[in-house]
Amino acid sequence: MTAIEVVRAAQGLEGYLADVEVELARAVGRHPGLVAEVGRGAMDAGGKRLRPALAFLSSAPHAGPPVAAGAAVELVHMATLVHDDLIDGAAVRRGRAAAWSEHGEGAARAAGDYLFARAFSVLAETVDSNAVSVLANASLALARGEAMQRRQRNDPDTTVDDYLERCALKTGALFAAACVLGGGSGEYGRLLGIAFQIADDVLDCTGDTIETGKVPGTDLQDGTPTLPLLLAAQEDPVVHAALAGGPKEGVLVRVAASGALERSRELALHYASWARSRLDGAPRRDELEALTRAVVERRS
Repeated sequence: MTAIEVVRAAQGLEGYLADVEVELARAVGRHPGLVAEVGRGAMDAGGKRLRPALAFLSSAPHAGPPVAAGAAVELVHMATLVHDDLIDGAAVRRGRAAAWSEHGEGAARAAGDYLFARAFSVLAETVDSNAVSVLANASLALARGEAMQRRQRNDPDTTVDDYLERCALKTGALFAAACVLGGGSGEYGRLLGIAFQIADDVLDCTGDTIETGKVPGTDLQDGTPTLPLLLAAQEDPVVHAALAGGPKEGVLVRVAASGALERSRELALHYASWARSRLDGAPRRDELEALTRAVVERRS
């Protein structure tokens, strides 16, 4: 079986994700109106539901499935996508019109806030103050990561360390929260999230990202300094100028020719390996190990 098949075959995962979908629909539809409608559109756009799956795979088999935790982390993720599309001016998300382009900027901003609020409401219903604190800290990290990305925009001299810190904040923190809420290792989740983001940034440069919801080359067009772009910019002045805001035509070909994609994949593999090293004693270790391979090997 492939790595992703091992993950999907985890006993109870399919039923759990179905329960999460029910909880998401309940949470988003709790207060009918325009913002709920926009939120419903974000939910119906689908996605891999990777963060809820992390919560489940991190939980003990004998424990009750962490449905509220899975729904809450996914609601936060959905909220960030709605807000990110608005901030970036991205008109399309997963092949559908982004919330702001269909309903207007004000409605999208309010819908993102609504999804954030509903995430904490779902967790509050569990009467677990520690869980609320875990998700609050992850949400703060997301905001810090977004601010860092704004500062780094069109800066081809961004250091790799600063890029990795941004990955840890924007992606690793919510992965870590999902694992902790399920009862597992937050450090595994953080490292997995960094590996996932590096792989995602490689995909953005290869033209294979249609199914991820982003138009290929979005990071270059937005001036977002990702690892493959930064590595290529260190060697190629044309890529350096393009990332700084100059002409973009033909630049992705130059990125590929520089070997930056392969070097980026290698670092993603290292982070995946470091994530696996944090799994001593994990009850679903086989599936969690397979997940580290699946996030790096994916093509969409």
